[in-house]
Amino acid sequence: MAGSNKGGLPQTGKNNKVKMIDVSGKKKTLRTARASGKIILNEEIISKISGFQMKKGDVINTARIAGINAAKKTWELIPLCHQIQLTDIEIDTKILRQEHEIIITSTVRGYDRTGVEMEALTAVSAALLTIYDMSKALSKNIVISDVRLIEKTGGKSDFKKS
Repeated sequence: MAGSNKGGLPQTGKNNKVKMIDVSGKKKTLRTARASGKIILNEEIISKISGFQMKKGDVINTARIAGINAAKKTWELIPLCHQIQLTDIEIDTKILRQEHEIIITSTVRGYDRTGVEMEALTAVSAALLTIYDMSKALSKNIVISDVRLIEKTGGKSDFKKS
């Protein structure tokens, strides 16, 4: 079995040395993953973001760009991730003014031998961190939470959060 280390921990080889999983025997298929997360801010920050009044500029579009860039660089950031040729990256945002929250959702697609879950999760994380960075001058009482995989398709098993 490719990637097997006969009873050792996953992602380790002989003598439990860290190794990248061999995916050369897997079939290339279209892989899709969706992830989401939220950032909790205060009323002032939500109002300024919504009104394009933040000193650093357009927070939402900057977060989108950060998410897209992060998805493309996941293999450089997460040590055992494979470099995947991505075919589409979408970053959606939803501002919930009453709750003082922004929800980020990423959808990532690629045609390869391994999934794009990490790319979707990394995109969400970077987008949320960008919002934090652009908002921290107004408050340090900001919470990033609920970063999770929502759905994945195209590998040996599909997943949909219930």
